[in-house]
Amino acid sequence: MATPGRPTLAPEIDQFRNQFEQLSAEADALTNPLSDEQFMWRPVPEGWSIAECLDHLNATARVYLPTLDEGISDAIRRGVYGEGPFKYNWLGRLSVRFSDLPLRLKAPDDVQPAAGRTRREILNAFRAYQVQYIDRLRQANGVDLARARVRVPANGWLRIPLGSGFQLMVAHSRRHLAQAKRVMDAENFPG
Repeated sequence: MATPGRPTLAPEIDQFRNQFEQLSAEADALTNPLSDEQFMWRPVPEGWSIAECLDHLNATARVYLPTLDEGISDAIRRGVYGEGPFKYNWLGRLSVRFSDLPLRLKAPDDVQPAAGRTRREILNAFRAYQVQYIDRLRQANGVDLARARVRVPANGWLRIPLGSGFQLMVAHSRRHLAQAKRVMDAENFPG
């Protein structure tokens, strides 16, 4: 989408932008009708509340945004530019697909939800991180999303295409928003 005074975004960058904006809208639609009790309620003691699902995504963004910055800066410094559509390698595709699998894995300590955050803090941070992802997309506009590389969040030595890194964050967010929706379907969800 062209904005006066701003460069046009490459189609793939614009698709990612749209997906991050949709994630923010989905989170708002999910949480706006909820009471604070519903927002913080856990379906089981070891399960996550809606608040914790979103705060996990916030923690993931805090960890992953610097990785995106590093990948974008490195690509620009090395002149890794190109026009899409881009085809991502098998490792990038596998990383995204793995994020979509219905596996229950314990999140690493650095992306665990924090205790004591208020609803307002969590939701404001979530919206802000979606804007920060979009800002990184604008920075990556014109970069070859298949040849530029970023580290895999859970494994510092594996590197995937930058475009796969953006796809991974979208897929991960969708997964945990779906988890948050399932909390509302739990048998004893407060009314």
